[in-house]
Amino acid sequence: MGVTDRDARDTEELLARSFEANRPRLLRVAYTMTGSLADAEDCVQEAWLRLRGLADPGTVRDLAAWLTTTVSRLALDALGSARARREQYVGTWLPEPLVETREQDPADRVTLDESVSMALLVVLEQLSPAERTAFVLHDVFSMPFPEVAEVVGRSPAAVRQLASRARRHVEGAQPRTPATDAEQRELADAFMAACRGGDLPGLIALLDPDVVLRSDGGGKVSTLPRIVRGAHRVASALLHYATSRLDPRPADVNGAPGFTVRHDDGVLTVMAFTVDAGRITAIDGVRNPDKLTRVPGLD
Repeated sequence: MGVTDRDARDTEELLARSFEANRPRLLRVAYTMTGSLADAEDCVQEAWLRLRGLADPGTVRDLAAWLTTTVSRLALDALGSARARREQYVGTWLPEPLVETREQDPADRVTLDESVSMALLVVLEQLSPAERTAFVLHDVFSMPFPEVAEVVGRSPAAVRQLASRARRHVEGAQPRTPATDAEQRELADAFMAACRGGDLPGLIALLDPDVVLRSDGGGKVSTLPRIVRGAHRVASALLHYATSRLDPRPADVNGAPGFTVRHDDGVLTVMAFTVDAGRITAIDGVRNPDKLTRVPGLD
């Protein structure tokens, strides 16, 4: 007997359900590799189209592995193209933040299994595409080196070396004494209170002496012309920009306490913090409106 229309529909529905079950992991893989939720969604959608385009998807023995490999290759290609575009980027480039608010309906949240911190994404940006791919797939997603090698197009031994170099770089830049969620939330609240109150000494006390302040406007809105370093300089710069009326709202930015801040000129800023040993070591403010289209509550 031939395949009926109903059989075909049932097969398509089963394939779609299996794909949707894998979507959260696929999104997280592509997002961690590219630093862009928009690029990640494009990679995942393209993987779905390629799956449907197979003559017989049923021949795929391990669908999760096939999808992960396909999305990873697409993300690696996207990363290569993105790095070329970023060379022409105006000002400091920061990853697209993943923002969730307390009031947001869980059904409307972007599901990424576990959020990837802004601090990690910023560090990953300093790696080569091959190093980043090897580290993300092996160290973050536990993909065996032979499978990573298929994605990167190098030998397993070469991929192992890539991951090792990337790991040393990442470990050297990550917080040695990370804060708990409650500690970081308390520190973030104190930070915003100091900014709103114009409390320079109080703000400096919250910052690590070597704190860095990065701001990404993409040439579309006003922002810091360059990265600012040092507690006094960072605090002074923050209070300068805090002279306008602020409307800060607590939010989770890539899984950690942060803020969305609406200035009186209408420009939105998403602020993410990196905390180490009880002090803020990095502040990342994303203002480029193209990277904030998915922030809840914009309307």
